[in-house]
Amino acid sequence: MRSLTIRWSLADAPDGVVGELASFVESTSHARFTGMSGLRYKTWRYRPGEWFEGHYVFATSEARAAFHDEFVAGQADAPGTRIVGSEPILVEASEVMAVAEGWDGFEPTPRA
Repeated sequence: MRSLTIRWSLADAPDGVVGELASFVESTSHARFTGMSGLRYKTWRYRPGEWFEGHYVFATSEARAAFHDEFVAGQADAPGTRIVGSEPILVEASEVMAVAEGWDGFEPTPRA
């Protein structure tokens, strides 16, 4: 499986940025990626005061490359960039060897 990680630094982000990011994921981003063609799944992760990222797993190399190219072309205006106040510090392709779903399964909610 083909993956892509896009990470923004939160080191110099304004106070309240994690709440703003969570609201954006809940109101807009989750719906955008749910059911997206070529995407197996996406997770949104963060470490308070350190970083926020989207981790995407695609069905094909072509789907990842198309998303990567589209994102990089517009990263200066990406919602994450606007909310955090700076462009991503990492845009990295990688491979996922395997995914194991535990007994409790995935919880596809936009907010915990």
